[in-house]
Amino acid sequence: RLHALKRTHCLFRRQTTYTIGSIGVVQFISISLTVAVACLLSTNPLPVKSNDKGAKKLDIIDTHTHFYDPSRKEGVPWPGKGDKLLYRSVLPGEFELSKPHGVVGTIVVEASPWVEDNQWLLDLAAKEPFIVGGVGRLDPASDDFEKNLRRFAKSPLFRGIRISHDDLKAGLKGKLVERCKLLIELDLALDVNGGPDMPADVALLAEKLPKLRIVINHAANLRIDGKEPPPKWIEGMAAAAKHPNVYCKVSALVEQTGKKPAPREVEYYSPVLDTLWKLFGN
Repeated sequence: RLHALKRTHCLFRRQTTYTIGSIGVVQFISISLTVAVACLLSTNPLPVKSNDKGAKKLDIIDTHTHFYDPSRKEGVPWPGKGDKLLYRSVLPGEFELSKPHGVVGTIVVEASPWVEDNQWLLDLAAKEPFIVGGVGRLDPASDDFEKNLRRFAKSPLFRGIRISHDDLKAGLKGKLVERCKLLIELDLALDVNGGPDMPADVALLAEKLPKLRIVINHAANLRIDGKEPPPKWIEGMAAAAKHPNVYCKVSALVEQTGKKPAPREVEYYSPVLDTLWKLFGN
């Protein structure tokens, strides 16, 4: 159950929004740190307290979910067959576990590098109203990048692409800045996934392209140990956070503890969450 609830991610930024094409704007509410961690760890629905008796229930959009189906004829490139936990069909039905916690929809992030899996994601989203958008996976260095991006961007559910830190580092020396101008033109976002040294490079890209929405995934995959985060990670995050076009997903906290079961005390996660809130919150 903890594994399923780990997908209840939060997205930190000042008055954060995620544009969903022509269907308007989905508001990602800046959730308090206690609520954020409790959503990740609690096995019981969490009531959101408010001083306003007339306040509406907090609706949450999960900003980072992976769906995949190894039973397909073509299989999947990720996760690998050796992963006993993840190598199984993971489809929208599993998301029922998150609904009692106020989750009303999700953004699906495509982990497969296969171009046609972007279409598979969009086809899945077309059948599942719970999926309010998708982040695809395309190689900005590919000769077919513009053709593929324009193809998938025709769907209002296609909201951007995700690249790795290695892609970012290589791209800063290559064509990435120029290719990302197309994301700006199409009003799409760039997700970046990598390790604790990644945010500093995100800051470099954000400076070059201030109109590009950039989303740091999984708090840059920092190891969560209950202690204050390392200075280098803080410095990188601070450099990225100076740019109002940079966002940070608070996600994968449970995995990054490296513990089974993961700690359930909010205080264990507070040093990292407090730092992110000071840098990205309001």
